Amino acid sequence: MLIALLGAGIPALVGAALHGHTGVPYRETRLYFGTERPGGAPPVGEREFDRFIDRKITPAFPEGLTVQPGHGQWREPSGRIVHETSYEVVLLYPDKGADERGVRIEEIRRAYRKEFAQDSVLRSDAEVSADY
Repeated sequence: MLIALLGAGIPALVGAALHGHTGVPYRETRLYFGTERPGGAPPVGEREFDRFIDRKITPAFPEGLTVQPGHGQWREPSGRIVHETSYEVVLLYPDKGADERGVRIEEIRRAYRKEFAQDSVLRSDAEVSADY
């Protein structure tokens, strides 16, 4: 069966199954930043967002981060669906010290909501393993 799978062009799947867990415990936090502002104000622009990263996120996570542009939607409390450009920021950090990093993340979320008049910044967290 193993030979049949390898012959079918699936060596990566087999390799992952044979080697099991690698890496060390990390946390992955994804933050989703919307850009639409209330009252007809122009959306948060790319330069503004880049400056926010430089001032708020990079100092809190100097080891690195990933930013991905996106397009999303969400429902306002009024029920209106808002379609907007968004940014996803992915942070990976050691499980050890995750509580302190969580405080930094909440400060980032608060700062963005306040600076850009946002109702929220979505946060998702996962336990992962990572190896550099």
